[in-house]
Amino acid sequence: MKLAIVGLGFMGATHVKAALTIPNLQLAVVSRDPEKLKGDLSKVSGNLATTEAALDFSNLSTFSTFDEVLADPSIDAVDLCLPTALHESFTIRALQAGKHVLVEKPMGLDRAACDRMLAAAKQAGKLLMAAQVLRFFPAYDALKTFLNDSGAVRTATFRRRCAAPGWGPWLKDKAQSGGGVFDLLIHDIDMALYLFGQPTHIEATGHEDLANQIDVINANLFYPNFTVNIAGGWHHGAFPFSMEFTLVAENGTIDFHSAQPNPTLYVAGEAAKELAPPAPIDAYREEIAYFIDCATNNLEPTRCLPEHSAQAVSLAHLLLESRTRQGEKLSCQP
Repeated sequence: MKLAIVGLGFMGATHVKAALTIPNLQLAVVSRDPEKLKGDLSKVSGNLATTEAALDFSNLSTFSTFDEVLADPSIDAVDLCLPTALHESFTIRALQAGKHVLVEKPMGLDRAACDRMLAAAKQAGKLLMAAQVLRFFPAYDALKTFLNDSGAVRTATFRRRCAAPGWGPWLKDKAQSGGGVFDLLIHDIDMALYLFGQPTHIEATGHEDLANQIDVINANLFYPNFTVNIAGGWHHGAFPFSMEFTLVAENGTIDFHSAQPNPTLYVAGEAAKELAPPAPIDAYREEIAYFIDCATNNLEPTRCLPEHSAQAVSLAHLLLESRTRQGEKLSCQP
């Protein structure tokens, strides 16, 4: 299997570093920047320390245009790490050229774009998967495992915050990114859908002022017997990145903050228990390896279905609509 990673910004560099550790994966990189094609990523930055100033690209195929990739029969799949506004067109072109596609989150700018991508994948008979990497993070995997024996869920909170990004000017352009809440909290919206399914109703408040680096939301997702709160967004200045969750259930409470390595489980009458994975896990590597395995073996990506990623885009827009309407409670039914 030969994979071409398209775009060497913050997320593209993160994907390259992870993919280089996957055995037997042939890799290609695509960038308009000749220095990046040499492995010089010194100008790349982001909100996670996952890139390096230089990587060894000596054994990689390099391309300066996407058209070259589409025309190369040796490329089996593409990993699109591009501005969200380009996801639909690049995905459809790749599928029509016979390539499997891993596309960064959010899957598309709106549900209509996602539906066109899904239709193109079906018509081409190729695998499409959106890179909702939170599904591969060990802390959130531990949360999903806990739910198997948690008893009734009582309440859950997810929070994700950072400064308005300085590494990708396109992110501050709502026409290209969808805005901070859409781009950032799509992770937690997808996680809520992954763990609990579609809520019956939602409500959201907050504020958007992209010119002043603010885009925040406080949202409630209503389920038959509990509520999920999702909060966060872009904050002023150099506000540090953080992500966290707390879930209270009948049989215990599980809590996680990115400042600590692992989630902690609290059960009445017992000592707190750290839920550490058996070995360190790179979620980006796991995500890409899973996609490659599905593509190689012609398997549906059940761990991260594109239909679910499209649903997350729909729900994100509904939350933003409620925020615009000053917290009006909206139905999630069609």
